[in-house]
Amino acid sequence: MHDLIPYENWLKYYKPEDDERSPFYGKTYNFDLYTDNIYGYYIDPAWDYIGSDTLYAKLLYVDYERSTCIIEFIGEWNDAITNDSMHLKRNVIDPLINEGINKFLLIGENVFNFHGDDDSYYEEWFDDIEDGWICAVGFHEHVYQEWKNYGIDSYIDFGGSLELINWRTFKPAMLMERISREFSKRLGL
Repeated sequence: MHDLIPYENWLKYYKPEDDERSPFYGKTYNFDLYTDNIYGYYIDPAWDYIGSDTLYAKLLYVDYERSTCIIEFIGEWNDAITNDSMHLKRNVIDPLINEGINKFLLIGENVFNFHGDDDSYYEEWFDDIEDGWICAVGFHEHVYQEWKNYGIDSYIDFGGSLELINWRTFKPAMLMERISREFSKRLGL
């Protein structure tokens, strides 16, 4: 797992540690020392701790003018034991919403499992972003299936034309524009 790193090609557009409005503002990264781990497997120091021992994230891009952000994840999304949705909502999502972000793209190629429990934090998140949306890309099919089993697909949209496996070929603003257009089509706007 230590070889799995957050997407780096957008660092020229955005660095959360340099953004005063980011929940990760001021963080310093020591790439000579691996300290964080998930179930005993060390992860790259570029991943950010969100309050959960099983799920880490990287804020890849934020555009405050367009109210958008892109977040990549690694680990096991475990709501049943470690209440990861609560940690994510309180420590990352709420600060971003307070800064006007209401469109969220979640990238989950490195999320290996999902263990559901209650959907209340997803519902709260959805209610907090009235005119926005939450979209997931790249999660494994069994994670999407578990989301469906727990009703999370009522709050997070994924699949079909939103499943852009080539998301890395876009610049971040262009990717968010593409996702926004897909939501407009789905909503008939």
